[in-house]
Amino acid sequence: MSTKLSTTRQKADIIAIANQKGGVGKTTTTINLATALAAANKKVLLIDMDPQGNASTGLGSERDNRDNSIYEILMGEIDLADAIVPSIVPGLFLVPSTVDLAGAELELVHEAGRTFRLRKALQTPIIDDFDYILIDCPPSLSLLTLNALAAAHSVIVPLQCEFFALEGLSLLLRTIETVKANFNPGLTIEGVVLTMFDGRNNLSGQVANDVRGYLGQKVFKTVIPRNVRVSEAPSHGKPVLLYDYKCSGSQAYIRLAKELIGRERSKAA
Repeated sequence: MSTKLSTTRQKADIIAIANQKGGVGKTTTTINLATALAAANKKVLLIDMDPQGNASTGLGSERDNRDNSIYEILMGEIDLADAIVPSIVPGLFLVPSTVDLAGAELELVHEAGRTFRLRKALQTPIIDDFDYILIDCPPSLSLLTLNALAAAHSVIVPLQCEFFALEGLSLLLRTIETVKANFNPGLTIEGVVLTMFDGRNNLSGQVANDVRGYLGQKVFKTVIPRNVRVSEAPSHGKPVLLYDYKCSGSQAYIRLAKELIGRERSKAA
């Protein structure tokens, strides 16, 4: 595997799913957007960069069976290809996470190029086998998140429809601009996706209007509703699209995938 930090655009669109605030539907969005993209006949790789490993569990990866993980990749012990495993979703592959990842920041703190470990790992021909690579970031602005942002072409920000949403969004947008200025000049904001939207709640509508007024076309038209089936699915080790394809949450993620694909086609035209 080459370790050169190439600036050549690869076939795969590398998208970090990030928000430093927990509980906004970040991992849920990563899992189900990846599943919906795979259902649209796209070949997808999900990289779990969160030490909690919830994305791995949500795609059917048993914690005791994660022999190779993103931790070993960041430590330079294995190549990316050695950690890629099939998920329970056809066309969707996984680089799992383990609790060892929690120690990676301390182990890398004095290492040169520590911010670029993931980017270096992605400089490998196997990446061109995929249409999309989604990176599930931890709920913090940590070295792991910086690695994801330094490696990504763009960022999707899941944003819960709640009172303090814009405050947290401003901090994340400043971080993205800092990463762009210092580590990854090609990084863009793919879009903000509004999650946990409750149409019966005036606050959800107000937050949605405020975010759209602030960011305009950067906000996806699709909103992800509050839906009990979305909440239940992880306990069964499945994306909601496999758990209940017809529920409102599943249908929203299908629309989100279509919207993302449409945006990519528009950029390529």
